[in-house]
Amino acid sequence: MIRPDRADTLHAPLQVLDQRSRDIFQRIVESYLNDGEPVGSRNLSRLLPLSLSPATIRNVMSDLEHLGLVYSPHISAGRMPTQLGLRFFVDAFMEVSDLPADERSSIEHQVRAAGQNNSVEHVLTEASQILSGLSRGAGLVLATKAEGALKHIEFVRLDPTRALAVMVTQSGDVENRVLDLPAGVTSSQLIEASNFLNAHIHGKTLAEARNQIATLQEETRQALDSLSQHLVEQGLAVWSGASGDQQTRLIVRGRSNLLENISAQDDLERLRLLFDDLETKEGMIQLLDLAEAGSGVRIFIGSENKLFSLSGSSLVVAPYRDSEQRVIGALGVIGPTRLNYARIVPMVDYTASLVSRLLRG
Repeated sequence: MIRPDRADTLHAPLQVLDQRSRDIFQRIVESYLNDGEPVGSRNLSRLLPLSLSPATIRNVMSDLEHLGLVYSPHISAGRMPTQLGLRFFVDAFMEVSDLPADERSSIEHQVRAAGQNNSVEHVLTEASQILSGLSRGAGLVLATKAEGALKHIEFVRLDPTRALAVMVTQSGDVENRVLDLPAGVTSSQLIEASNFLNAHIHGKTLAEARNQIATLQEETRQALDSLSQHLVEQGLAVWSGASGDQQTRLIVRGRSNLLENISAQDDLERLRLLFDDLETKEGMIQLLDLAEAGSGVRIFIGSENKLFSLSGSSLVVAPYRDSEQRVIGALGVIGPTRLNYARIVPMVDYTASLVSRLLRG
């Protein structure tokens, strides 16, 4: 399920630490994940099952700091895990269990309810909202712009010089484009052009429909007058003209969750940079590549990937796939480095598998 991206760099600490050091390190990380605060030796002595003096614990904490696994935010404070320490904890100590039955049921009910109107966009938006609500982070869904099979195209006149071209796919997605009408086009010609297109495009992708109409040029000329023929060509071109544009879309819900524990202006600026990066074409491609490179859920902590290096955020992400097992998108949770990884990993994994099954029909 999880790809331990940096497990190869962590064998040395695991071999060096004795059981007592591992116990103390684990308690430091668990305390940090719970409340985000450094923990001192006196508090640790109360948390540990073994009876150890604060002095002994301080010596162990010093050794952990020397290994780069913990640090002290200031001289009189206790210890917190470093980014390396969090990665070490995730790879060596974290136990991931199955998602609780009530959460599985809740996620499935909400996602399936969103899919009842056959809108892929609705399903993905709901998945993002669910992940945000359950994680108290930001839920994120990245979807590629896959060409679906066409069901229907219609032209609806808006005024004497413009019409709305409406394209419906067999999966229920609806896209609208406004196009300019040639001078003199009548309502009957709009209907004639729609009927001709629908007779030839049903079940084909947009690219296949364009090729089909191109091979039927002579038939098109014979079946339609010049204005109606122009409408047919323009009706397909209004979508194909956008094919070189952004072919991915990003859905983020729960951004406000990331602001709850932030007060410093520099932290706010880092979050702004994060979302600016995400919403660029390069950022979305990077995000999809991160998910596609692994077979299941992947965890990125802080600066482990370039996209999150400035914000210091963590990402738990998984791909979702079509019926041919091709990655067609990714979903996950963005949050602070003290995410509850053990809880969020199965949540993301289950939601991704559910969305995959639903989109495959």
